Amino acid sequence: MSFFDDEPDEPTRVTRPARPRRSAAPAGGLHRPDPEIARRRQFVLFGGLAVVAIILIFTAKSCSNTRHKNALKDYNRNVASIVEDSDQRVSKPLFDVLGGGQQNQDVRVAVSQVRLLAEEDAKRARSLSAPDDVAAAQHDLELTMNLRAAGVTKIGDLLPRALSNQPSAAESIRRIAGQMQSFLASDVVYSQRVAPLIQQALSDNDIGGQTIATSRFLPNIGWLDPAQVGARINPDAGAGTSASSSGDVAPGTHGHGVLSVKAGGVALVPGVNRVPATAPLPLEVTYANQGQNDESNVTITAKVTGGPKTITATKRLNQTKAGTTATATLNLQSVPPKGQSTMLTVTIKPVRGEKKTDNNTQTYTVLFTP
Repeated sequence: MSFFDDEPDEPTRVTRPARPRRSAAPAGGLHRPDPEIARRRQFVLFGGLAVVAIILIFTAKSCSNTRHKNALKDYNRNVASIVEDSDQRVSKPLFDVLGGGQQNQDVRVAVSQVRLLAEEDAKRARSLSAPDDVAAAQHDLELTMNLRAAGVTKIGDLLPRALSNQPSAAESIRRIAGQMQSFLASDVVYSQRVAPLIQQALSDNDIGGQTIATSRFLPNIGWLDPAQVGARINPDAGAGTSASSSGDVAPGTHGHGVLSVKAGGVALVPGVNRVPATAPLPLEVTYANQGQNDESNVTITAKVTGGPKTITATKRLNQTKAGTTATATLNLQSVPPKGQSTMLTVTIKPVRGEKKTDNNTQTYTVLFTP
């Protein structure tokens, strides 16, 4: 054996594949990207930005719509708050005191208080932030509240003279009745303009489930009649006659007389009359047209004094026939406390041309019992 036969075999050499050659770099050492790949990357980038922009636009629009709808809802709620305050804190106490027969000083103080509240409501209306959709409704709301505030103010100015025993009282009462037209106009403007316009704006913006407030400041149209206003404020002023009539007095005698009165079914007589203290209390007044002429717009009033407050009722007769007797029923909506002794005075107001008036009034002592 040869010496070289004992040597170990040499390890086998592993041949690696040759690396691919890089293309020669352009001058300056910069590598230019594949144009197709670049276009794809730009498309993806711009597409992503467009999607983000669309999302942002829709989000902003959605937020804007939500804010707009909330603004309309808030406006509707604010209007409801104002008109509710006007009805409850201004109208109700105003007409309660005008028709409740309180003492003159109490009436003036109460009207002064509601006058301030009416002005405050008008100011609140003017300060509302109204979306463009309800700009017309806002204009008419301000008109509504201004009419009410102005009416209350003018009534407050006229009251001292209307409550007096001066000859000018009747004219002041007629002017107060005229101011009631402002309240009626405010109710019409609100019901025919403000409320429908708010409803339309809510519907146009797909807003449901909202309540549109109603409002009624003038309790009834009887307050437009000077005779009824006078009977409630100052029955002795005779606001339903004199200046409201015109022309010559028809020849012949004129006038009425109170013949008898029943209170709650009890025929009243001179002395103390015991009458059940139940309300409403009907008063049946039997009267006669004692003249030679038919009369129109005849007013009968009843007044209870001596209790905690004066209580009044009135009845207006469209016509009475000459030489006839009839009965009219008045209702006292409240009565004095039980056991209270009071004076009930029933009067038929003198008509034009009436010279004998000593039988136009009857007065009775009434004790209200359980």
